[in-house]
Amino acid sequence: MAEKIRIVVADDHAVLRAGLRALLNAEPDMEVVGEAANGREAVERAEQLRPDVIVMDLSMPLMGGLDATKQIKEKGLPTRVLVLTVHAEQQYLLPVLQAGGAGYVLKQAADTELIQAIRTVHRGEAFLYPAAANLLIEDYRRRVTRGEDEFDGLSEREREVLKLTAEGFSSQEIADKLIISAKTVDTYRQRIMDKLDIHHRSELIRYALRKGLLTAPSD
Repeated sequence: MAEKIRIVVADDHAVLRAGLRALLNAEPDMEVVGEAANGREAVERAEQLRPDVIVMDLSMPLMGGLDATKQIKEKGLPTRVLVLTVHAEQQYLLPVLQAGGAGYVLKQAADTELIQAIRTVHRGEAFLYPAAANLLIEDYRRRVTRGEDEFDGLSEREREVLKLTAEGFSSQEIADKLIISAKTVDTYRQRIMDKLDIHHRSELIRYALRKGLLTAPSD
């Protein structure tokens, strides 16, 4: 008899976790081996239990599902992350895939799609709910049309903040130039660093130089 697919359910709602456990354990080839109430616990369960699949909610306390997915991938764990969320919007789908998520299922379709999705990602394939493919195609077309593809998905405003940051301006100085708040500048900068997987200002400067946003200083 083939080994069962070992699953961890990560969601901050205990009732939903219980329902998913019952649903999945009813399948002959699946077994829920653990639960997590937040992203931090999800990473811990991935390390401790080495499940085949984690069914991951996005909106959880202490650490969200997106950050947890990133950490699981950064640690090189074999677990495949399948996001189960109420969010159908494009701005959630793309970051999940960029973070290393193997699939994306909407909670409202869990009773019809979740079982198939788990088996799909366990085979090493990706699973997207039907409308997601259209979202990806439309996003690609939009980025190509707007010239964002060259800049790894950065919007025009994000490129402005990146350029000014690399030139050495403070958040307040950038805010004054762009007529936005310093807090908004910080939000843009964090979004840029997340998209580019960059963690230090020096890396931002090198990226800006490489993309032609800055000119290298002359000797």
